[in-house]
Amino acid sequence: MHSLDDLKAGRLRGITRLNLKEGLEDFPTEIFDLADSLEMLDLSGNALRDLPEDLGRLKRLKVLFCSQNRFTHLPHGVGTCPALETVGFKSNRITQVDAQALPPSLRALILTDNALQGVPEALGDCHQLQKLMLAGNQLSALPARLAHCERLELLRIASNRLVELPGWLLRMPRLAWLAYADNPLPADLRAPATQADCRGVAWSSLELQEELGRGASGIIHRARWSAQETPVAVKLYKGAITSDGSPLAEMSACIAAGEHPQLVRLIGRIHDHPERRPALVMQLIAPHWKNLAGPPSLDSCTRDQYPADRQLRLSAVRRLAAAIASVARHLHRRGLSHGDLYAHNILCDEDGDGLLGDFGAASFHAPEANPTAYALERLEVRAFGILLEELLARCSQTDPQLRELSMRCQQPEVSRRPSFAELVEALSA
Repeated sequence: MHSLDDLKAGRLRGITRLNLKEGLEDFPTEIFDLADSLEMLDLSGNALRDLPEDLGRLKRLKVLFCSQNRFTHLPHGVGTCPALETVGFKSNRITQVDAQALPPSLRALILTDNALQGVPEALGDCHQLQKLMLAGNQLSALPARLAHCERLELLRIASNRLVELPGWLLRMPRLAWLAYADNPLPADLRAPATQADCRGVAWSSLELQEELGRGASGIIHRARWSAQETPVAVKLYKGAITSDGSPLAEMSACIAAGEHPQLVRLIGRIHDHPERRPALVMQLIAPHWKNLAGPPSLDSCTRDQYPADRQLRLSAVRRLAAAIASVARHLHRRGLSHGDLYAHNILCDEDGDGLLGDFGAASFHAPEANPTAYALERLEVRAFGILLEELLARCSQTDPQLRELSMRCQQPEVSRRPSFAELVEALSA
């Protein structure tokens, strides 16, 4: 975090990243003094309503975050920035996005939790677009020209007012991570009216202990449960919209996922939390399990970041790939798309045993075969193909069959990709 005083005094000359959070109501013009070096500007958590029309003077700016301000429109000045790739205006009051506000180099646009009723057709002219996050708005349709964004890989449209998933969306050649839950879609694309059975756990039977982690959707605690000697994990969900969608939709997906060796075991649901917070009790994962990778960076956009020293044996790659294909087949048979099939959502050990977690982007579809379910599964197959390619890149041994399988999963024509059942069979051979 930087200070406005240092900015005005000229003590920040030459910096590449600037983060100002001081209740700003107006854009500090001294920021333009950093035009020769500034690449990332974060003005989140202020009280801004607009940005200068000549924001493009920041000729090197690649990343702009203005979340949690008071914007009602995406400022036109944003569209004048020649190098701008990532634009984030989450949790504002934005109702309007004009074509003029879209920068020519746009790769990632984050407008989660606003009041958008539409986005311009001109978004389809942003041919570098890879990530589009629109969850928590009031969209009733997507612009048809978005089909021209053939590089689009990650799309979040959960918690809107969409009444259909357009056919062109399910044919996009690179789309791999799609979240659309909590929309008034046809019945076969919504959560079942009757929720899967889930054991009830009394709040009074739990003793919360240390916090194990927190994310956009909630907080996980270690806990003691009077019904068993071994400790458990308790996830307390938040009510706010996340970048993926509704935490309540995530909880429904966790319950609907059922049991599988590669899923964290769900023990039960807490119905009587004193603050009426939704919560789940789950199996506590042993500490030797580690995240396979870290989430994408600003530079990688849609690609996970692996530790530099992460090396995998070929036997572990094969074992892990077979495990993830198996759990994905299980989910789709139950009418669930995971929506975030990434290495950073996989816990694993050195032998290649894996657990798939984080259902924040999960969405429902018909469990039986139909054209929409068929296409949705094969969108997720592309995510699996990318994962397999990344695993092989961290293996000193080669396996031509696995590489060929990875390429089949990623081929541009969605209908020609294998199903997860076919992948399980191939990986078992």
